[in-house]
Amino acid sequence: MTAGVVAERWNRADLDLLDAGVGLDGRALPAKGWMAVRRLGWGAAAPVGVYVSDRVRRCAEEEAARALRLALYRRAVLAAIIATWPADPGWRTDAEWTAVRAALNATAGVAGGGVSAALIRNRTRQVRAYLDEHGLSPADLTDLTDLTGQAGRLRRVDVVEVEGPPVVAAQVLLAAADRQLVTLERVGPSGARLRVQLPLCARPAARRDWAWHVLPVPLPPQVPVDARLCSPTLRVADGRVRVDLPFTVAVSYAPATGHTVAAGFDWGVNTLLTGTIGRLHDGRVEGDGHPLLYDATTVSAKLHRLRGHREALAAKRDHYATLQAGLTPSATTHAARHPARDAARHEQVAALYERADREHARVCARIRHLNNALSWSAARWAVDQAVALGASVIYLEDLATLEARGRRRGNAALSGQVRGRVADAIRHLAAKTGLAVVTVPARGTSTYCPRCGTGTAPLHHTPAPDRLTQRGWKWAHCPHCGLSCDRDQAAAERIVSRGLLAQRHTVTDRVSGVRTIRTVVEGNLARVRRPRKPTRAARRARRTRTDLHPRPQTRHDRQARLDRTKTGATPQRPTRQRPTERSTTKTFSQLPDRRLVPAPTHPVGQRPAGQVPQANSPTAVRTGLVRDSHQRTGFHHVKATPVLALAEYGSGRPKATPARNA
Repeated sequence: MTAGVVAERWNRADLDLLDAGVGLDGRALPAKGWMAVRRLGWGAAAPVGVYVSDRVRRCAEEEAARALRLALYRRAVLAAIIATWPADPGWRTDAEWTAVRAALNATAGVAGGGVSAALIRNRTRQVRAYLDEHGLSPADLTDLTDLTGQAGRLRRVDVVEVEGPPVVAAQVLLAAADRQLVTLERVGPSGARLRVQLPLCARPAARRDWAWHVLPVPLPPQVPVDARLCSPTLRVADGRVRVDLPFTVAVSYAPATGHTVAAGFDWGVNTLLTGTIGRLHDGRVEGDGHPLLYDATTVSAKLHRLRGHREALAAKRDHYATLQAGLTPSATTHAARHPARDAARHEQVAALYERADREHARVCARIRHLNNALSWSAARWAVDQAVALGASVIYLEDLATLEARGRRRGNAALSGQVRGRVADAIRHLAAKTGLAVVTVPARGTSTYCPRCGTGTAPLHHTPAPDRLTQRGWKWAHCPHCGLSCDRDQAAAERIVSRGLLAQRHTVTDRVSGVRTIRTVVEGNLARVRRPRKPTRAARRARRTRTDLHPRPQTRHDRQARLDRTKTGATPQRPTRQRPTERSTTKTFSQLPDRRLVPAPTHPVGQRPAGQVPQANSPTAVRTGLVRDSHQRTGFHHVKATPVLALAEYGSGRPKATPARNA
């Protein structure tokens, strides 16, 4: 039913009518999709000989309305790209990127900051393929009036011509139904009961062919007990019914402005997140220079190997498909001579194709699982760092304005597959803790020094701090002020400075609630020190008004106070004589109290080859090789800065003293 409505209304006239937002009776179209479709007179019709209720028609019309409204969005993006067609479709300049963003902002219903650069590039390639296929030039795609009198030379290319009707998924949107079709109630902390009317046969002919079905839905542990369950979506996958169950929880409101302490994070390739803490004090941004690192090098290497394995399996599967197509009776030349041999070969190639397809599906599932585990682990670490350090807002680079450049475009593209998930996970976890998440423009964060600003020369990027004369990527050095730090750390400081200084320019999307700052306000970040927390001995000395390190009252010390002139050698302190029968090994006071490496459990030699013992296993408990909880991402390791609560600095605290240049 949904596919019929979409295919029938997939034309320019009907899309223009839907874009106008006015029904046949002159009233504005409602926000609910099924109501808008009915007001336009596009109701869904059941197949011949099949009985469906009005609530089932609602579900079909809601899905059709969503597909058509998504086509309006794609058409607006396509029109903005055609209006600002670049000179080289494969590579836009900075001015051309600015022009296409401005065109998207001017288009009704489309915000330039919300359209990712990947979507713009994909639509550009789509239009370019259309031009090459039909032999048109970019000038033929404009929707302008022909002033030369050559009628018919200019054409208007719409999304209807560039692509066909979308494929409708096999799913049922129960959000458009009411209690006459579906009910949902929670049963205990780990389960829910879904009652829905479903047909008893493939083609129900009357009402008696529909009956109530009770579907038990197990809830995962991350669903709180006080969460409100919403109407789900039913879909069929792998021969089973899947339930997409949304839920809502009450969270505290996080304001968009008025922040004084913020955490800024910069995206990286191997070091997925690099952050820092900044404070807005007397109109300037101050930072302690303490870097926060989330290094996922081992996980990135594993993902890179899995992607290579996936591509190899895909090539092998396609090769088997080609062989299988060549061994068909219609394509085989000697089919009549050796039918048994050809049938055996065809069966063998078909078995190889099925095995390669299964292995490819397993590798894809493993990549998805690892990406999901890495995303939520990085998001939890970032939110925990912000909470522990007293920040009220998290500033991230806007992925829509992030463009990969140089020789590392491939690595950045692979890392960008996880960044979107990490950003969504950070927004989800930050909302639970009352933190605001705002994105800032990414252009130029790694170019200039966070101390000197944009008025000085750009930073020199070198391989390491001891090779400042060589060209590199990882390390940043400022020749003006002498700053020498990690490149991503300098970018994180500029991100937090941009966010705190441009708070009043924060824009909130009405639909998604994503907060973005599109106006760049540059400012320098001053390095300051946090006040150290006094030790227990210092607090006791302050309370008792005694000297923390009193001098021994000896005759030599009293004489030294009277006469500061040293006339002889300092007398040696007496040394303790250790019994020789105890130990003959010379000991030092700097030796650790315990071993840094677990003692081996086998007699001699190295530890046996293989994986490090898992946590809580008998081998791990026996040898002491227990992994830290903050270094786990499923079954792989990452190196991350531990979550520690440092001393706060702000109003009511002792003023921080400036730090020396690093």
